[in-house]
Amino acid sequence: MSENIEKITSQMRKWILEYVILMIIDSDEVYSSDILNILKNNKLIVVEWTLYPLLSRLKNDSLIAYYWVESKSGPPRKYLKLTKQGKETLKTMSIIWNELKSAVNNISIKKNSLIINN
Repeated sequence: MSENIEKITSQMRKWILEYVILMIIDSDEVYSSDILNILKNNKLIVVEWTLYPLLSRLKNDSLIAYYWVESKSGPPRKYLKLTKQGKETLKTMSIIWNELKSAVNNISIKKNSLIINN
């Protein structure tokens, strides 16, 4: 892959990862290993060390918070949740994602000519 393609891919993955992580946290009571497993199972993340800095940034941006739950078998677990700002950001990101997805789906390339579906 060329350097330019790698940069574009990295930027696209970063935004999508943030969006998906916020969706996962909003969907259920989760902790970081749950998120990591979901991302790995869906081939959205390859290495673990990418997740933790992203979670830290989302926490520093006040989009997520965490709380501790005592465990009957082992140490307490740190669960993640969306803050109010995180829920608003997720809602905005969902709108943006759906608009982008719709626009891209409406455009297709056929035999080197651009066709716009209405």
